[in-house]
Parts: sequence; structure tokens; C-alpha cells
Amino acid sequence: MEKLLSTKTDLKFVPDSYILPSDTRPGTTKVPPLETIPVIDLKQEPTKLIHQIIDACKDFGFFQLINHGVEEKLIQDVLAVTKEFFELPAEDKAIFFSDDPKKICRLYTSIDYLKEPVHYWRDALRHLGHPLEKHIQFWPHKPPQYQEVVGRYSVEVRKLSLYLLDLICTGLGLEPGYFRGETELTEVHVMSANHYPPCPDPSLTLGLPKHCDVNLITLLLQEMDGLHVMKDGQWLSVEPIPNAIVVNIGHTLQIISNGKLKSAEHRVVTHQKLARTTVGSFLLPSYSCQIEPAKVLIKDSNPPLFKSFTFKDFLATYMTDTYERKPPLERYKLQVY
Repeated sequence: MEKLLSTKTDLKFVPDSYILPSDTRPGTTKVPPLETIPVIDLKQEPTKLIHQIIDACKDFGFFQLINHGVEEKLIQDVLAVTKEFFELPAEDKAIFFSDDPKKICRLYTSIDYLKEPVHYWRDALRHLGHPLEKHIQFWPHKPPQYQEVVGRYSVEVRKLSLYLLDLICTGLGLEPGYFRGETELTEVHVMSANHYPPCPDPSLTLGLPKHCDVNLITLLLQEMDGLHVMKDGQWLSVEPIPNAIVVNIGHTLQIISNGKLKSAEHRVVTHQKLARTTVGSFLLPSYSCQIEPAKVLIKDSNPPLFKSFTFKDFLATYMTDTYERKPPLERYKLQVY
């Protein structure tokens, strides 16, 4: 528990264990806003909507979604209750703190899979979200409304994620329901509340390092800036839009699309005076799920670009490669593209 940043309220300097090597620090250069990141209105003509989503996933790997159907009050309540959790007294959070990544609900700091001396300026509460009735009992009971509010949001955001995958499925030319039904591709749903406390010197550290997500699709709530996306070799800031949801695709969906869609590198910077709390939703395959380019996309003119492998194996090598700062997809490529 003493590791948690959210329990330290008197930090005047960045501890040595959080100071990044000089070549990976964000520095003091202001990152320009990503003014051209696609903003997609979900309530529009379906054909146009699908084209916009596919184009955004090809060019950016990211877009912001508006008119998505999740109630504004629910979004505000989710952000409020997760902030309130991190503001709880240390003893109320202690029961969830664990270094065991297999726990259904756990509170931890920095990043689970990077076992290196440099830490990242983040505390996170992560738990399974589906099926809700199986996992909700393990979630925090404080604040008292946490389970009810986050439970409702978890159901809504999973439903929205599956709908977006349906649209992507149509846009790629996959058979209807490719990501639904009994498929193992979307079996796991993880909810993550991320808390980035004020940092004495944001130029020295990061909330999260440069990475791509390993899963299929991520939906993120953010109220303030701090998310940077790599575009054409330059970091750009994703400026928040009130009540919008930031959507990005992960490596798994890039592989299934046979490279047609791309997962973009991104990172999180910190603020000197303000705390930033976000809520992420991640759809992942089961460990035993076979990951490979969708067979319907493979033709003589479009050969497979990636090997076939289990998600469990991919997850293990993703962690190793991310730790060693190697591109996680490189070892699975069949050819350069």
C-alpha cells in the first residue's frame, strides 16, 4: 500500500525510481493538439458511419465518438465515483491492493508487466466486468454507489464496444456476427480506473509509456488532456470533448484485419497541479483463443501477414517485448508490409 501514489500527498520532488532515462522523458516541449483526430457521430447514416470508422482505424487507430447512446449523467457519475475511490482513506483501499495480476479485482501502481526499476506515475483499479453478476461482488463496496454506477456503465460500454465491432466487421467484409455469439474473441471484458496524481515535475516521468494495446478494442473516458497519440512520427495530444468516448483498436484487431487496420502507439503524460482520472474498457479474447487474420480476407492478392497463435502466447510475448521496447507484432509477421 505504501507504493500507491494516491496515498502520498506531500511529494515535493519526483522520487528517483520514477525518473525516466533522458531519452524516454516527455521533456518540456508542448505537444500540439491532435485537431484532426476523427470525431465520429454514431447517429448518422450507417454506410457513411462505417466508412468513417474504417478510415479512422486505418489512418489513426483512434477516434472520438459522440452521440454514442451512453447517458451523460452515467458518464459523469462513473468519473466521479472512480475519483472518489482514489480519494478514500488508505485503509479502505488496502484490501484491494495486490501484486497478483490474476486477482479478479485489484489495486496496484505503475504497470503490472514492466518489472523494471523505473516506475510510472499511475495507480490503477482493474477488475473483470463480464458477466457482471459473476464479478461485481468482488468490486469495491466503498464508495457505496461504486458497484451500482460502474456496473451499469460496464454493461453499456460492453454493448457499445460490440456494436462498434459489428460495424467494423461490416466494413472489413467479415461475416455478420464475427465478434459475437459463442466466439472467444470477446469473452473477456476488463474495466480499469486509472489515476494520475499531480506530479512535481511532469518533464521527468510518464503516467504510461509508449505502447499499443494488446486487445481488440478500447473505449476510454477522459475529462482532461494527458493522452498523446503517435502520428507520422510525432506525438499529438488528444483533446477531450465533453461526454465523448475515445476509441482505439488494439494489436489483436490489427492482426484479424490482416493489417488493414492499425493499432497506434500512445502514452500518458502527467500534470503538475491537477490529478487526472480516466476509465477504460477493454475487450479481449480468452487465453485459448486462436488469433490469426480472418480467413475471408485472405486471397492470392492479399496473403496472410501474420502467423496463427493463441492469445495466451501472444500476451506473454507482448509483455516481454514491451519490457524490452521491441515491437510486439514483429515476431509474428510472415512478411514485411
